[in-house]
Amino acid sequence: MSLLVEVFVREPNGKLRLLEVPADVYQSGGFESWRTTVWGSEAVRALGARLLPVLADADLHVEAGEVPALLREVALLRTHLDAIAAGTERPRTLAEHRAGIEDRLRIIEESAHKALEIGGGVLIW
Repeated sequence: MSLLVEVFVREPNGKLRLLEVPADVYQSGGFESWRTTVWGSEAVRALGARLLPVLADADLHVEAGEVPALLREVALLRTHLDAIAAGTERPRTLAEHRAGIEDRLRIIEESAHKALEIGGGVLIW
């Protein structure tokens, strides 16, 4: 199973509504195991990340006001990509693991930018 990265808006009644995504858009935030082995890892936490590590215990709901913080966190992790790849569990080569993390950070970043455009949030679940 994979983590999904979705953009949502809040309805006037407070209910969360996910935006429809074209079938050909890749929305993976990583493997389900990445909740603990990557996003919730000590390597990521040690950098000061506070949003993505939530995935170790729960789904991550980033409300509209927190989306800029998510973008800052993605940028932080991207600058330390080599250390994260080396410091987290990986079933493949280091280069493949690094590329996988980089791809997932790009997907999260693209979703966060879409959320900013519409005043929505990001759900990773």
